[in-house]
Amino acid sequence: MHPSQKPKKQLGSSIGLVGAQVANFRRAAGFTQRELAEQLCASEDLIASIEQGRRALKPDLAEQLDDLLETKRALAVAVANLPEIDAFPVWAMEYIDLEREAITLSIYANQVLPGQLQTESYARAVFRSRVPTLSEEEIEQQVAARIARQDILHRKVPPTASFIVAEAILMDRLGNNETYAEQLHHLREYADLPGLTLQVMPFGRHTHAALDGPFVLLENPDHLLFAYTETQRGSHLTSHGDEVSILAQKYAMLRSQALNPEDTKGLLDRLLGEQ
Repeated sequence: MHPSQKPKKQLGSSIGLVGAQVANFRRAAGFTQRELAEQLCASEDLIASIEQGRRALKPDLAEQLDDLLETKRALAVAVANLPEIDAFPVWAMEYIDLEREAITLSIYANQVLPGQLQTESYARAVFRSRVPTLSEEEIEQQVAARIARQDILHRKVPPTASFIVAEAILMDRLGNNETYAEQLHHLREYADLPGLTLQVMPFGRHTHAALDGPFVLLENPDHLLFAYTETQRGSHLTSHGDEVSILAQKYAMLRSQALNPEDTKGLLDRLLGEQ
C-alpha cells in the first residue's frame, strides 16, 4: 500500500459502529470535525479516522469525548465492550496505524515469526494454537488481517525493514510439515526483497542482548521514533526518548550477535535441503 493511500476500513464492524456514534454525537453537539479536534487538542485527521472506522477510539479519548459531548459515558462503555472478533485488539490498533505508514521497521522475534513474514498457512496455524480456542470465523478474520499487513513490504516505496528471529522459531513446525516447508521457502524469498534484511539469532550464544523478549522499533514519515512491545493480553507503545533509545541499543547489539544476512540465507538453504 502506498503511503498516500488511506487504509481500508477494518474487518469487524464494531470499530466502525463506535466511529459512527462519535460522528452522530459530534453533530448533535454542533461541532465540526475541526472544532472538535481543537477542543480535544487533537488532529482533525484523527477525528476523521475514528469516525470512518479506520482507527479505533482509545479509552482515554472516549472519556474525554463523553465529557465534552455530554454522552453519559456512552462511548467509554462502547469501547470497553468491543468484541475481540475485530481485526485487531483495541490495544494494538495504534501500533497497526503507525505500522501502515512506517518508513523504517526493526523487529526482533523469539517465539513466533513476525506477522509480516508469515504465510497464510503459518498464520492460520498460529491462530489455531490460541487458548482459549478461536472459532473458524474468528481465525479466518485474523488471518486475513495479518496477511493484509504485509502490503507495507510491497509498497511502491517500501519501508527499510530489518528482522531478527530466534533460530528456535525455525525449528518449530507449526501446522504441519507442509506448512513448515512453505514457510521456509517464503522466508528465503523475502530475504532477497529490496530494502529487507533478515537475520537469525543462532543457538549456543554466550551473550544475548534481548533476553527480556521481543520488541519492535519503527519510524514514521515525520521521522518520529516509536518502540512497541506486547504481553499476553496487552501492549506498550512509546515515543519516550529514553525507552526508545534503550531498545534501539539492544537492537544494534542484536544485529552484531545474529548471523549476518548472507549466513542467514545459507542457514535457510540448508534447512530447505533437509526437507
